[in-house]
Amino acid sequence: MNQNRLYTKDLDKNPANFTPLSPLTFIERAAAVYPNRTAVVYGDIRRSWKETYDRCRRLASALVKRGIAEGDTVAVMLPNIPAMCEVHFGVPMTGAVLNALNIRLDADAIAFMLKHGEAKILLTDREFSKTIAAAVAQLEVKPLVIDVDDAEFSGG
Repeated sequence: MNQNRLYTKDLDKNPANFTPLSPLTFIERAAAVYPNRTAVVYGDIRRSWKETYDRCRRLASALVKRGIAEGDTVAVMLPNIPAMCEVHFGVPMTGAVLNALNIRLDADAIAFMLKHGEAKILLTDREFSKTIAAAVAQLEVKPLVIDVDDAEFSGG
């Protein structure tokens, strides 16, 4: 955009004409402006923006109570379920770094990523318990592993 145009003159960014949009400001605004609109649809689950925002805030609070602070790493190995959506907002709310692990990786690759990223907590779907157990067994410093139940999963 050409900043020399007449209509851009004397329009430096300020609170009256500019608000940066980040994922955190997005969900906060969506919950305020569209509190009852559907944000999440998964099987029989339907959650509004307000419900989703509240759940993300509760997740952030729980992580902080577990010692997560700004700059810490929280790893996650989840399929596309509501918890994965909540993690993408809840972890940044703490100031922590989210390390999303690919669900197709093997235990050796996951162990490397957990060690390299210095994950303090790992949120994982029980569906991946075998792989996660093998990965965590390789680590000297083990993250706190929190299992997430997928209500729609019907496998073993």
